[in-house]
Amino acid sequence: MGEPYHLDRHPLLIVISGPSGVGKDALLWRLKEHSSLFHFVVTATDRAPRPGEVHGVDYYFVTTEEFVAMIEEDELLEHAIVYGQRKGIPKQQVREAMASGKDVIMRIDVQGAATIRRLVPEAVQIFLAASSEQELEERLRNRGGDSPDQLEKRLATAREEMHQLAEFDYVVINRDGELDQAAQDVLAIIRTEHCRTKPRVVEL
Repeated sequence: MGEPYHLDRHPLLIVISGPSGVGKDALLWRLKEHSSLFHFVVTATDRAPRPGEVHGVDYYFVTTEEFVAMIEEDELLEHAIVYGQRKGIPKQQVREAMASGKDVIMRIDVQGAATIRRLVPEAVQIFLAASSEQELEERLRNRGGDSPDQLEKRLATAREEMHQLAEFDYVVINRDGELDQAAQDVLAIIRTEHCRTKPRVVEL
């Protein structure tokens, strides 16, 4: 008799990224219905909470001074200034979650995803997109909260970000009214990744 196979399950680091307004937050909330399988990274930011947002759930809301201190103490896996707001991923949170054996899902902007790609090449990178530029523009307008100049800036940034789609491992289309399908597509990607004969081994 030969030696038995040892098929170890390696936790995945999953990056969900895409243009502003594409539905990253809504997708994460739908995936949280499967929360026993995943750890969802909470991003730190120095912006003020929007109505209904909860500290420690949607974001860790910190002061600019606190955010700068986190950078200086090398406590962030990646950080960037996005539309004038600082955002970053607490490093220790990711390490502890992966040590528990859970897959870790982080939602970050396209600029941050590029940083993670460089620092953690074994991360699974998923680009979330709207079905068209028109659909994305309608979502941004309906969301409100942006001045006309801010809206145009977000749209211009989204066009640039679409050019980086080929840098990602997968693309998932989040069509209006089909959030369940987008979530199922992401879950299918994760299942597929766990079936690899050469698993991704993430080191932080």
